[in-house]
Amino acid sequence: ITGNSQSTILQQQFNRVGQVEHGSVALPGILRSGSVGPETLNMGTMPSPQQHITTGQMHLGHMPPLSAAQQALVGTINTSMQAVQQAQSDLEEVEELPPLGDDMASKMWIQNKMDESKHDIHSQVDAITAGTASVVNLTAGDPTDTDYTAVGCAITTISSNLTEMSKGVKLLAALMEDEVGSGQDLMRAAKTLTGAVSDLLNAVEPTSGEPRQTVLTAAGSIGQASGDLLRQIGENETDERFQDVLMNLAKAVANAAAMMVLKAKNVAQVSEDSVLQNRVIAAATQCALSTSQLVACAKVVSPTISSPVCQEQLIEAGKLVDRSVEGCVKACLSATSDGELLKAVSAAAGIVTQALSDLIAHVRNYATRGEPIGRYDQATDTIMTVTESIFCNMGDAGEMVRQARVLAQATSDLVNAMRSDAEVEVDVNNSKKLLAAAKLLADATARMVEAAKGAAAYPENEDQQQKLREAAEGLRVATNAAAQNAIKKKLITRLENAAKQAAAAATQTIAASQNAAASNKNSAAHQKLVQSCRAVADHIPQLVQGVRGSQGQPEDGSAQLALIIASQNFLQPGNKIVSSAKSSVPTVTDQAAAMQLGQCAKNLATCLAELRTAAQTAHEACGPMEIDSALIAVQTLKNELQDAKMAASEGHLKPLPGESLEKCTQDLGGTSKAVGSSMAQLLTCAAQGNEHYTGNTLTLIHNTLAQAARGVAATTSDPAGATAMLDSAHEVMEGSAKLISEARDALVAPGDAEIQQRLASLSVVTFFTFIFIFLQLPPCSKTFQEAQSDLNQTAADLNQSAGDVVHASRGTTCRLADASGKFSEDFDEFLDAGIEMAGHTQSKDDQMQVIGNLKNISMASSKLLLAAKSLSVDPAAGNAKNLLTAAARYFRTCIIYKQCMGLLDNPNEPVSDLSYFDCIESVMENSKILGESMAGISHNCKTGDVPAAHTHDAIAEAAQLMREAVDDLLLTLNEAASEVGMVSGMVDSIADAMGKLGEGTPPEPEGSFVEYQTTMVRYSKAIAVSAQEMITKSVSAPEDLGSLASHITADYSQLAVQGRLAASTAEPEEIGVQIKTRVQELGHGCIVLVQKAGALQISPSDSFTKRELIECARTVTEKVSMVLSALQAGNKGTQACITAGSAVSGIIADLDTTIMFASAGTLNAENDSDSFADHRENILKTAKALVEDTKNLVSGAASSQEKLAQAAQSSAKTITDLTDVVKLGAASIGPDDPETQVVLINAVKDVAKALAELISATKCAAGKAADDPSMFQLKSAAKVMVTNVTSLLKTVKAVEDEASRGTRALEATIECIKQELTLFQSKEAPEKSTTPEEFIRMTKGITTATAKAVAAGNSARQEDVISTANLSRKVIADMLITCKQAAYHEEVSEEVRNRALLYGTECTNGYIDLLEHVLQVLQKPTGDQKPKLVMFSKKVAAAVTELIQAAEAMKGTEWVDPEDPTVIAETELLGAAASIEAAAKKLEQLKPRAKPRQAISLDFEEQILEAAKSIAAATSALVKSASAAQRELVAQGKVGAIPANAVDDGQWSQGLISAARMVAAATSNLCEAANASVQGHASEEKLVSSAKQVAASTAQLLVACKVKAEQDSEAMRRLQVTHSIFLELLMCHLQAAGNAVKRASDSLVRAAQKAAFNKTDDDNVVVKTRFVGGIAQIIAAQEEMLRKERELEEARKKLAQIRQQQYKFLPSELREDED
Repeated sequence: ITGNSQSTILQQQFNRVGQVEHGSVALPGILRSGSVGPETLNMGTMPSPQQHITTGQMHLGHMPPLSAAQQALVGTINTSMQAVQQAQSDLEEVEELPPLGDDMASKMWIQNKMDESKHDIHSQVDAITAGTASVVNLTAGDPTDTDYTAVGCAITTISSNLTEMSKGVKLLAALMEDEVGSGQDLMRAAKTLTGAVSDLLNAVEPTSGEPRQTVLTAAGSIGQASGDLLRQIGENETDERFQDVLMNLAKAVANAAAMMVLKAKNVAQVSEDSVLQNRVIAAATQCALSTSQLVACAKVVSPTISSPVCQEQLIEAGKLVDRSVEGCVKACLSATSDGELLKAVSAAAGIVTQALSDLIAHVRNYATRGEPIGRYDQATDTIMTVTESIFCNMGDAGEMVRQARVLAQATSDLVNAMRSDAEVEVDVNNSKKLLAAAKLLADATARMVEAAKGAAAYPENEDQQQKLREAAEGLRVATNAAAQNAIKKKLITRLENAAKQAAAAATQTIAASQNAAASNKNSAAHQKLVQSCRAVADHIPQLVQGVRGSQGQPEDGSAQLALIIASQNFLQPGNKIVSSAKSSVPTVTDQAAAMQLGQCAKNLATCLAELRTAAQTAHEACGPMEIDSALIAVQTLKNELQDAKMAASEGHLKPLPGESLEKCTQDLGGTSKAVGSSMAQLLTCAAQGNEHYTGNTLTLIHNTLAQAARGVAATTSDPAGATAMLDSAHEVMEGSAKLISEARDALVAPGDAEIQQRLASLSVVTFFTFIFIFLQLPPCSKTFQEAQSDLNQTAADLNQSAGDVVHASRGTTCRLADASGKFSEDFDEFLDAGIEMAGHTQSKDDQMQVIGNLKNISMASSKLLLAAKSLSVDPAAGNAKNLLTAAARYFRTCIIYKQCMGLLDNPNEPVSDLSYFDCIESVMENSKILGESMAGISHNCKTGDVPAAHTHDAIAEAAQLMREAVDDLLLTLNEAASEVGMVSGMVDSIADAMGKLGEGTPPEPEGSFVEYQTTMVRYSKAIAVSAQEMITKSVSAPEDLGSLASHITADYSQLAVQGRLAASTAEPEEIGVQIKTRVQELGHGCIVLVQKAGALQISPSDSFTKRELIECARTVTEKVSMVLSALQAGNKGTQACITAGSAVSGIIADLDTTIMFASAGTLNAENDSDSFADHRENILKTAKALVEDTKNLVSGAASSQEKLAQAAQSSAKTITDLTDVVKLGAASIGPDDPETQVVLINAVKDVAKALAELISATKCAAGKAADDPSMFQLKSAAKVMVTNVTSLLKTVKAVEDEASRGTRALEATIECIKQELTLFQSKEAPEKSTTPEEFIRMTKGITTATAKAVAAGNSARQEDVISTANLSRKVIADMLITCKQAAYHEEVSEEVRNRALLYGTECTNGYIDLLEHVLQVLQKPTGDQKPKLVMFSKKVAAAVTELIQAAEAMKGTEWVDPEDPTVIAETELLGAAASIEAAAKKLEQLKPRAKPRQAISLDFEEQILEAAKSIAAATSALVKSASAAQRELVAQGKVGAIPANAVDDGQWSQGLISAARMVAAATSNLCEAANASVQGHASEEKLVSSAKQVAASTAQLLVACKVKAEQDSEAMRRLQVTHSIFLELLMCHLQAAGNAVKRASDSLVRAAQKAAFNKTDDDNVVVKTRFVGGIAQIIAAQEEMLRKERELEEARKKLAQIRQQQYKFLPSELREDED
């Protein structure tokens, strides 16, 4: 029953089932006499109506049944409610802590625990609010569409974090007890939050029946309670002003949505269709609900908006509003056509969208807190970005100059800002520094401006572009130096945020792991996950402390370094827990818990990737500070130990929670090995002068040592022992401080032998002082016999390593480094064995003796390494070899003594369990085995037979196939997942690739930097292309984004692998670091892009996600350009070779064009008086300069990249100059002698081709060893280069000698053909393939050239010889190219390929023999030489025949004669289709010209392009249909197969060919007209005329196909249908384009009329008022009109004549049909 103010549900219960009874209650009244007679009639009133309302829950038995997902959610909520109740119970009491002391260590422990607890609570509250917002968003729609598994995951996240939060709150409240009431206030705030969570769980329970407002209210309570809790712990990072603005913006969205709902209501009132009316009402209601939900979500996450997950949930709520607004607008558009109402709705929707955009922008700008960007930040960022752009636009001088202008403005702003700061700076020194930096930057800017002017003046000069690039690089360096502090601060801030997010993500992962423990059915996977969680939990405190220290002391370098070290140490355990969590997800049966664990692992992986990049960049910016930081840490530990000693003397030293005497003693004894290895590392870095020493290990060990010593002193019952322990630890810290200080001095003077010796001695003394002081040898883990055996083995290994060091010192430094590394490893193992052996001794004196022996060996090791280093640095130094020999001898003496002492220390201890006789027998048996083994070694060395060698290849092949199969499977799975928006696997793959990129030492590279660089460029460009395609597909086909994301993932994985290798081979080392950094930054961009692609696939109509994807794609493109820039900077020489090679390729193409002009007789000199003698000297001089460049190129391959770059640039410039002067010289010969012109140009073309090969060989050989095969190829290319230059010089000298220039031309041709044959015989496959028909066509020219060569030999005329030489080099080169391309076609068998290559070689050799015989006839003519010409020609003809047969074999049974008219017709049809498709592709790349700022819409340009594209596509389909029809005629035998119709077929084929060519030409004209039209260079009339011409030509093609075809054939039917569709499409687009033009024209007219009221048009006709002048004006206008009409008539006649001339060439069939 529905009332005015509320709705009431009446529920009826049925207890039985019966029949329906029909009857009436309206019965007539009947008066009967009473049993007691007449009675008195009483009158009265009825009582007032009574109303009773019963409220409560509906009877469960009458509700619809719950789905399986809802039942699972109910179970999750019940479990979560139990966890909430347990948390409420736990919060009743504060954590009990043991009594703590007042010393520095205790205070530090309390502070650290408070910081850790606050961080954990903050991250857990973040997760609770984010989970709450997720519940609000997920439960917003129809219950049937709700993802209950995701809701369960969010609830699980809330409850698990609430459980962990209660523990942290209890501990923090206990630590805050010193502050009055603060602990109790914290507990109350936590209880309030727990109660609010309980209310939310009750409200969202599927069977509760609570209204939506109850859920929103409960969620708002959680947000308010969360803010109160964060304020209690002092972690409310978001200021109230930001929160107020956030809520105001959310309310603005709600208000705007309310206005839109009113506008939609107006639409619903006028709608006549009830269905559409209800649709509008439902859409408006949904819009109102989504906005109220947005406000509620904003209230929830407002206190924790600093968390990215909370920001994500708020943005998701905003997206829901955006979708509801779009749905409301669509519903209104379908409900009415009233323009005013729809305009009002659209305007209201725009206001909502703008308000929503403001809200989301405010959320995303949280990092800046609304504060303005720093004065240096924006200018610095602009400089860095623009310089990268300049590097990437090498070759485009115009773009480089434009970027240089932007760069100059940015540097000017930065200089002004620095000067302003210097003026107000109080400190004089700082002011001077600022002014000096500003001057440095200003000078660099001035140099860059001058370079930009040069590049602008000479845009084609590559030298000027290179100068601009170098100036930009200098400016970049100056900017880094000037704004170093600003950049460093920015990087540290980024690292702080990354560390906070990583720690929070790790905390969430731990909570999710604990929550999933109960449902994890795989105990092994669970145990591994638990261990990973413990490891990460141990590292979270250091990361949190690092963040706190860096934020608390922003100017302290040691605090920043501590954060960097903590971040680097966090990566490994973080990656392990990610891996463990991912492997555990499939074994967790609770779907909600599994989803939570998977999401947390994914989030942690992303955070770790960001942390890795941020730590690396910050480390590079902060510089080498590890030793200073280690020294400060050790000195701090000294002070803490001194303070602990004072507390112990007063009896106030208390153990920290968790400390016991046993644990601390074990930790103390376990540091011995770590101390030794860390000191050895310190020694090595100091000796090598390595400033990037990572002293974090040494610092951590000393921390452990100090804590263990304090713990022993605090837990022991002996006060004197406690004091002695602290004194001993203080003494160790004192010695370590001296050692670190000495190491720092050694870095300053790495070559000082005295400092090195003092450092080594001090390290040994410090280490063994540690052993002597504590004498807490680790417990023996082996028997005496095992310890003795290990000692002997490690001593032997160490002795061998010492010998290797001695030998390596006489070789290369690489060998010495490897030998020293092996020696260090063996020494660590020997030291462990010695300490283990010392543990078996019983007395203190014996232990001290063993340790003393170890000390002596350590001293001897140090001396040996120093002596080896001295000899390696200066082999000729006096007495160096003697010192090394003495050190080695002393070392071996110490080793032997130690081994003997080990045996004699316990002479009564047996070394084994064998008896005397068993020992004798063992000796004999082992001797026998030894002899047999030696004999076997000798025998095997002679035979060299490896068992089962025949199976090795099979096993390797099987492994490779298995690897490929697994890779294919993974790729398929990723693509399948990406199709439905699941991109987590791809994100993980990218993150893994980033992790491997940043790992330690890469594998030994097998290639050079150039090879890795080339591969990286290919993958980088592929990523950029995919990113650009994503922008297009996001609008047109969102379902294709998955495959593009998969391609980006695969390409980035390969890029990361190649990037790691490229970084390891780059020189200098800084370039390698920059490459890795750029690739990692690209990885971050790819992760975000892939995530956005997945989100858009799930919600294709989400406009916000589309905009985010487009922005991310552009970011990825920018980061790709930065990767390419880093690669270019890594190898200037290689990049210069690539640029030079490209320039030479352009020169060769230009020379081919010049040869075409010369052959046509149109190569003329600019000055008629010009002669070849004017250019001869310039040609010779330039050619000689090119020879010098060749030498520099060859030497540059083995020298630095700088020299190689100079040589490549110089050679490119010289060849350019040489071709210019040769072309001038050829033109001066005159068009009357074209063959000589061609000879000269061919000569310089040969030089250019040789230079291209030389540059390519130089690029491949750069940085390679002298015995590398690429160096031999380089030398061979250099020889060819010199040969061709020499040939050019000879040709130049012979040009004016008519008696010898033919002979010289023939010699040059023979040499050119030999070089072409060498390339032909190489094993490299061609880049593309060709058809056998094309191959046969190329062989035809050899027959003509052979006949011409024979004729030239017989005539012996120089003109004939020159002509033969020019023709011969062309036909032979064409034949060799097509022969190889056809032979390497994928369908050609190996036997046919070898046959074609063989006869190609034979044909070329035969032709060379022919030319050489002609040359002999010219030089030494005799009577019997000319008859032999026929014999050589027959040899060539026979080879040509074999080549043709090989070509026929390539085609097989499908071979056809390429001269067949029908084949020509089909080829022309396919060629026409290809040309049309090429034109269509050009249209795809076209964009309308930039629109002026005016109110008139000119969007018909886009329509023009779309129409032209559609017409081109339809034309291509029509031509292909015509080709199919032609093939059908051949198959039917109507053409080609009947000899009697050969002539007729030829005529028909010519008609078809002509029609196809007309279609292709007309379509090409259409594309050109479309391009010109949208660019504003042509009229619309030309475009319409071109379209009509396309229609006419296609009609002729249809007629040509119908001549011999059957009308009912399938091909003709398809052709006619295609043509009909084409005409319909053409008319449709012409009409649409015309309408668009008409609308635009009308708009222009209205605009012009409107403008006419405002001002007088300057172009108006001025009418003369005088009579005579007016008559003259009229006559002039009539004259102009008549002239225009006459021009129009002439144009019509010209068109008719053109058509008549074309009509004459049409076949008869077409002319008849035309009639």
